[in-house]
Amino acid sequence: MAGRVEGKVALITGAARGQGRSHAVRLAQEGADIIAVDVCTRISSSKEIPAATPDDLAETADLVKGLDRRIVTAQVDVRDFDALKAAVDSGVEQLGRLDIIAANAGIGNGGDTLDKTSEADWQDMIDVNLSGVWKTVKAGVPHLIAGGNGGSIILTSSVGGLKAYPHTGHYIAAKHGVVGLMRTFAVELGQHFIRVNSVHPTNVNTPLFMNEGTMKLFRPDLENPGPDDMAVVAQLMHVLPIGWVDPVDISNAVLFLASDESRYVTGLPLTVDAGSCLK
Repeated sequence: MAGRVEGKVALITGAARGQGRSHAVRLAQEGADIIAVDVCTRISSSKEIPAATPDDLAETADLVKGLDRRIVTAQVDVRDFDALKAAVDSGVEQLGRLDIIAANAGIGNGGDTLDKTSEADWQDMIDVNLSGVWKTVKAGVPHLIAGGNGGSIILTSSVGGLKAYPHTGHYIAAKHGVVGLMRTFAVELGQHFIRVNSVHPTNVNTPLFMNEGTMKLFRPDLENPGPDDMAVVAQLMHVLPIGWVDPVDISNAVLFLASDESRYVTGLPLTVDAGSCLK
């Protein structure tokens, strides 16, 4: 039986680990070839979160190749449009087409209230989590249009793109902005049968969430909180009795939106949030 995205090529940013790696593997399992992009270094203001490395990106490539799919990798910062466009152009030249864009790259930083957020934290957040999404789509869309086969664009937002939380205001602003990008791109690109949707995860078991800074944000009452300590509070965010979801849970949503099963779905903010938006 053919895969759900058989013969298609997907561009995925933030692909070295976490959700991005999971998306690459899940789409490859269903027949897609992959253009995998990641900065593979620390963004200056995201001090407490361990950075992805070139070895991480190489491991993603090995996982995709192990599924007998092709992959092109590039170490690129999504804030650098010229480098991003060159990487996408090269990937399309090597793989022959582009059908899917998963703008997934993102950072976490800060932890202050908005009135105390530093300009550096604000600027890095907006530049990566909002402008980087716009630049990713901007780099890939000409290939989707030129291919003449339509396409699917999936933007990674967050439950924080649909509701507010304290101490993450710059992240909330960026992720709300992603929804605006999604809806506008959906309107502008629909004439080409290019669909544009967003996914809105709750907490996901990746290094971006599972780190010392996040644990202290959830449990400021403890000197050295761990995952079990954080789970007690994180579960209160959800209707379902869990603290977080796994990367593959988001990847399955991305796969649905990338596949022809959702051929008439566009402009949708799809939550994978264990009911967080109901609270």
